[in-house]
Amino acid sequence: MARRAVEREEYVDQDFLMPVGFVGHGAPTLALEKEGAVVDAWKEWGRSLLNPERGRQARPKAILVLSAHWIQAPPYLGPLNPVPLIYDFQGFPPELTQMQYPAPQAPKLAKEILHLLTRLGLKPGTHSDRGLDHGAWVPLTHMFPRADIPVLQISIATGVPGTEHLALGHALAPLRKKGVFILGSGNITHNLRMVDFADREAPPADWAKVFDSWCAETLERFDLSALADYPNKAPEVQKAVPTDDHFTPLLVAAAAAGSEGKPKMRYPYEGFEYGTLSMRCVEFQ
Repeated sequence: MARRAVEREEYVDQDFLMPVGFVGHGAPTLALEKEGAVVDAWKEWGRSLLNPERGRQARPKAILVLSAHWIQAPPYLGPLNPVPLIYDFQGFPPELTQMQYPAPQAPKLAKEILHLLTRLGLKPGTHSDRGLDHGAWVPLTHMFPRADIPVLQISIATGVPGTEHLALGHALAPLRKKGVFILGSGNITHNLRMVDFADREAPPADWAKVFDSWCAETLERFDLSALADYPNKAPEVQKAVPTDDHFTPLLVAAAAAGSEGKPKMRYPYEGFEYGTLSMRCVEFQ
C-alpha cells in the first residue's frame, strides 16, 4: 500500500467531464479475492480511469461514493477525519475485519458539496467520524488499490420518490467538471432471501434476468423517468428490488451523468452471482 496521501488539489472547473460509475458491489468477501471475473473487471475499470491516454486531467481528484449502506436523510457527508473502516456485516471470514483502505479524506470536497446542496434548499450535514462502509471500500480496494485518491461518502434516502434521487444526482453533476468521480455502489437486483449462497455459479433466475435486462434497456434509452418509476414500470420488481437501498445509487449516478445530455455508456462487468445477484457495472462517459 502506498504511503498515505492527502487531499491536495483545489476543485476548479476543467475542460473534461469525469465519467460517472455504478458498481454492483456484491458480497464483502470480494475484498479478499486476488482474481476472478468480478475483481479482474474492477481492476481493469480502475486502470482505464487512470490511463494516461485519457490525459492527466482524467485522473480523479477525488471519489464521491453513494453506498447502499449509508441510509440517512438529508444527505450527510463523511468521513472528514482519519477513522477506521466500518465492517458492517456479520458471518464472514475474520480476515475481512483486518482489511484496510487508508484513502485520504476530502474535506475540501465536502465543502463544495455542502455549498451545492445548500444552494438548492437542502440541509446537508457531516458525520466527520463515520468511516467508509463496505459498499465503498470493497470495490475501491480493487479499482484503486493504491488508496491514494481522496474518498468521501454521501448518504442517500430511502422510501422516497425516485425523482428525489434524480434531483440529488442533478445537484451533484457539477462535480464532474471539477474532476470528481461519482460512484454509486449497490446492486441492480438484491434480494437476500432468494440468493443461493450454496452455489456462486448458479444460473441466474429468470426474474432476475428479466429485471436486469429491463434496466439495461432503459439505460440505453436513457429514460430516467422510467428508471425512477421502476416500482410501476419494471417487470418482476417485487422480487428484484424488495427494498430500494441497493437500487437508489444507480438512479443518483445516472442523473449526475445526464446533466450534459445523453451520455455514452459501457458495462465494465455484466453477470450474476449466487443465482439472483446482478453484478452489472455501468460507466457513464
